[in-house]
Amino acid sequence: MLSPPNPEARHPEPGVVVIASVNWQGLKTLYLKEVRRFFKVQLQTIWAPAITTLLFLVIFSIALGGQKGDVLGVPYADFLGPGLIVMGMIQNAFANSSSSLLVAKVQGSIIDVLMPPLSAGELLVAFVGGALTRAWLVGIAVWLVMAIAPGVDVPIDNIFLVLYFGTMGSIMLSLLGVLTGIWADKFDHAAAVTNFVIQPLTLLSGTFYAIDKINPVMATISHANPFFYVIDGFRSGFIGVSDGLLVQGAVVLLVVDVVLWLVCYRVLRTGWRLKA
Repeated sequence: MLSPPNPEARHPEPGVVVIASVNWQGLKTLYLKEVRRFFKVQLQTIWAPAITTLLFLVIFSIALGGQKGDVLGVPYADFLGPGLIVMGMIQNAFANSSSSLLVAKVQGSIIDVLMPPLSAGELLVAFVGGALTRAWLVGIAVWLVMAIAPGVDVPIDNIFLVLYFGTMGSIMLSLLGVLTGIWADKFDHAAAVTNFVIQPLTLLSGTFYAIDKINPVMATISHANPFFYVIDGFRSGFIGVSDGLLVQGAVVLLVVDVVLWLVCYRVLRTGWRLKA
């Protein structure tokens, strides 16, 4: 005769840790949710940024290409192309993580994210992972469009620089997006961060010009802008020439990402502006 099942084997005592380490299943589920959320509207979230970036390239190449000539030893269109690729990547990384949290707060579905047994670190990995995936999909889409577009040449010279600076820059903006999504109470707040912080720092990062061609004051300001190191390092992976010190840029981005990660982790763990 079979003995009755032991209820303690199925239902541990209160306070006993059931998931001893990482909740891989929950982490995978939330990550896939983040990816499917933007992939369902890929025409808007992936291909539209590619077309917009290509228009930037066409307009600036036509308007300034003939006047500027070579920049850092390459044609202006070739100089501009990689910067526009990574600019599209980091802007979409910010948009993905910030909109994900903000929409969940506005719709009241944030409880569905906070209730499952996911730690603050696991939540952060899923949000950043989803934003990073969108960033690279946008970057690949923009690169493919530029590769077949006439008048611009975007061969990869150093894949390691492209991967490192593209990834670190996208992580930085996705973490800023997490902070923005937590802080914002409405879409106007997120739009204010985009218009008054992200856009100015992106446009003043050397995407459209070489730092050595501007006055010393603006050059100093640009070197204090972490977005500059993202653009410069990523672009050097294509054209083989940098506008600054690559090692310094790599270290700066690593430090900034670690600090932002710790801040986001602390905010998610305390539930600031997330838990009633």
